[in-house]
Amino acid sequence: MHIFIKNMVCNRCIMVVQQELDKLEIPYSTIELGDVEMETAPSPEKLQQLGKQLHTLGFELLDDKKNTLVEKIKTTIIRFIHSNEGEMLNTKLSVMLQDALQVDYHYLSTVFSSTEGLTIEKYVILQRIERVKELLQYDEMNLSEIADSLGYSSVQHLSQQFKKITGLTPSGYRQLQGNDRKPLDKV
Repeated sequence: MHIFIKNMVCNRCIMVVQQELDKLEIPYSTIELGDVEMETAPSPEKLQQLGKQLHTLGFELLDDKKNTLVEKIKTTIIRFIHSNEGEMLNTKLSVMLQDALQVDYHYLSTVFSSTEGLTIEKYVILQRIERVKELLQYDEMNLSEIADSLGYSSVQHLSQQFKKITGLTPSGYRQLQGNDRKPLDKV
């Protein structure tokens, strides 16, 4: 049995969910972004307790099929963008999502757009821009390396997209003292 959890977007989130499962003595076999595979189905009472506790921590148990699918799309995209595997970035997004979720891309796109109010492609752009912000703050890569690592066709394309979304050039953003990055679950 699988349970799906909204806003579970990082390794720290996995650790928090793992701690809650352990506290409630709910056996599980694996925990990944947004997904917990259970060894056995927990009682409805335990599941309700887990849901309440996760809600206080900013997570949400998903029971609706469309919301679950949207969360799977988001976590797949986050993994895709943050994987640092250059060959993955050469894969067409629609093919990657279809292969990962075993669902027709047109259906994925329709469900995502109707649920989130933006297209999958726009969501990917927003996630990529957040990743660019992160890499700019680390200051370990130049813009050309960042563009290459995130699959942009050129530095100019990255810069134009960055300015369109943030209102700043990448170099202007790098010079900012403050951090205006969004948590991945708020993108």
